[in-house]
Order: sequence, then structure tokens, then C-alpha cells
Amino acid sequence: MKKVLLLLFWAFQSWAQNPQAPRLIVRGDDMGYSHSGNLALMQSSLQGIQSSIEVIVPSPWFPEAVQMLQVHPSIDVGIHLAITSEWDKVKWRPLTEAKSLRDPDGYFFPMVYANKDYPGLAIIENKFTLADIEAEFRAQIELAIKKIPRISHISSHMGCSRINEEVIEMTKKLAKEYHLIYDNTTYPFERATYAGPSQTSAQKIASFIQMLRKLQAGKTYCFVDHPGLDDAELKAVSHIGYEGVAADRQGVTDVFTSQQVKAAIRELGIQVIAYRDLGPKP
Repeated sequence: MKKVLLLLFWAFQSWAQNPQAPRLIVRGDDMGYSHSGNLALMQSSLQGIQSSIEVIVPSPWFPEAVQMLQVHPSIDVGIHLAITSEWDKVKWRPLTEAKSLRDPDGYFFPMVYANKDYPGLAIIENKFTLADIEAEFRAQIELAIKKIPRISHISSHMGCSRINEEVIEMTKKLAKEYHLIYDNTTYPFERATYAGPSQTSAQKIASFIQMLRKLQAGKTYCFVDHPGLDDAELKAVSHIGYEGVAADRQGVTDVFTSQQVKAAIRELGIQVIAYRDLGPKP
């Protein structure tokens, strides 16, 4: 808690000294997909620069995520709407009947868009219905708000809320109904990405700092990545085409907790903010 408040103090000090300082949301995605992910996401908020956490409501470790976030009420939380279950060895299912969103085994399809390694197992390759997506999104929003009432915003896992214009408009409608910020639509911002190689922890840290130096005064940015731990659990998590999950996501945790990164943020006067700081709820 003390470290979260210190991060917020840095942000306020930066803004007070320079109201035109770049503003940066540091977002950690996928809380709930694994115990290791949950631990890393909390570490990245409590000991690092991460300013918002996205929770996957139908995921297997969602109950633990709820407990962790209840203990730390200062952490900004968003609903990471999900209608896919991409990992080969761990799966989750819809909260609703959602027949058009289920694979032959009853799980979510692994992919949103066509993927040669998972032929026929993408949402858009199947006859999904807008009604099923809306019902599932609504169920996830309501359960999240029930368990974590301070939810400030919604985003989407693997871009699932942007499949087509109908889904985008439906998601905007739900965001307005539940008084939630809808990622990059309610209050637009620019995406920030690594500005160089990002395979190893050292490369990620250097590329992240390089990205920080390119942020422009007066603009708001959002950087998104997926903290994790390089442990036995995450070594067992993968899908075809993304096998080095544990090492890759440990690298993200290393970036978000890096003393070099923190020093660069202070040096550059960057204001680290959360979604809830973007403006009043819709």
C-alpha cells in the first residue's frame, strides 16, 4: 500500500511541476489466468510502476484475484472482457450458455481471428451471435462489479470487443450503462510500445526507457503488457507460436519493477496515471 501511494505521489509531483508532462497508464493484463500471473501483477503494482490491472472474470484464478485486490483497494482495476481461452493446458468457459462462443468441448474458442495453428477454432470462423457476446460481456461486468465494486473501466482480451462495428457499439453501450470507461474510446489516448528489441529482461528495460524518452508533452499514452513469473507453473502455460511464456512475462515484471525505469520516469517528469484518472465516469 505504501509503495502504491509513493507512486501516486511521484505522479502528483510531476504534474504539479509540469502540468503538460506526458501522462502514461502502465497496464498489466490477464489477472486470473494463473497463480503466477496474479502474484506478478500484484508485485508490479505494489513494488513497481504498474498503475492499472485488468482482470479476466471467467478465468480459473479469478477468485484469488478478487481476494488479492480486496486487500489493496488503492489499485485501479479494469474488466478484461474475454471470450477466448487460448492456452493449450489451461482453459475457461463462458459464464453464460453462449453456445455460439464454445468450442466442441464447451470451452471458449482459443482464438478471435483465424490462426493456421488452430484451424476452425477462431470466433470469426464460427457463427457467433451478437446476443451471445452481449450476454457474456454483461455477465462478466456484473460479476466483476459484484466482487470488485471499484471497477473503473473495461478493456478486451485479444481485441475481442472489436471484432466488428456491431460489437464495438454494443460494448460502448454496456460501458455507458454500467458507468465504466471503455478502453481508448471514452477518453482516447495513444498506445506506447517497446522502442527496440524486447526478447530478454535487459532488452525490455532498455527498450521501455527508450520509449519513455519519446513520449511527448501534453499527450496521454497507455503501455500494455503481461507480467508473470518464470516458474514451474508458467513454464507449463503456452499455445502454438508462444512457447516461452514464463521467461517473456518475467521480463515484463522485471521492467515494471525496475529501479532504472523508475529513475527514468522521475528524470523525465512523466506522470504515471490510472484509467480512473482520465476523467469522470461516463
